[in-house]
Amino acid sequence: MTQGPFLYDDDPAPLHTGTPRSGRTWIVAGLVGITVLAVAMVGFLYLLKGSPQEQATRAAQVFVDSMSDGDTDTAYQMLCQDERDRLEPDEVAGTYLGSGGGEIGEVRDDAVEGAAVQVVAVRWDDGTTTELRVQNEDGPRICGIAG
Repeated sequence: MTQGPFLYDDDPAPLHTGTPRSGRTWIVAGLVGITVLAVAMVGFLYLLKGSPQEQATRAAQVFVDSMSDGDTDTAYQMLCQDERDRLEPDEVAGTYLGSGGGEIGEVRDDAVEGAAVQVVAVRWDDGTTTELRVQNEDGPRICGIAG
C-alpha cells in the first residue's frame, strides 16, 4: 500500500448511521388508500350508471317504446346474444309485444339468479302483464320473458 498523508485518514463513515425504521406504516397506508379508492370507484359507478334496477328500468323502457313504435331494429339490438341467435328481427314483435303501449312497473331480482338478472314488469294497455328478464351483457339487455 501507499504511505503518506491522505485527505481522509479514517474510513468513510457509513451512509446510514441512524437507527433503522420500519416501512410498515407506508405499507398499511398504501393498503388503506387502495381500499378507499376501490370503494370510491364503486360509488362513482353507481352515480354514473345508476343501480342495476335503474339500468334495467331504462333498458326495458327503451325496448317497450321501440316495440310500441314499430322500431323492431332497435328492439332487436336491445336483446341479449342468446335471444338474437334464437329470433330474427321480424319475430321480436310476435314474441315480446303486448297489446298497445306498455308501462314499466316493478323491478326485482330474479328468484333463481339473484341480482345478476333483474325482472321488470310491463303492463300492457289490454291489462296483461309481461315480466322481462334484463341482464348485464355489455350493458343491460333483454334476455327473455320470466316464466
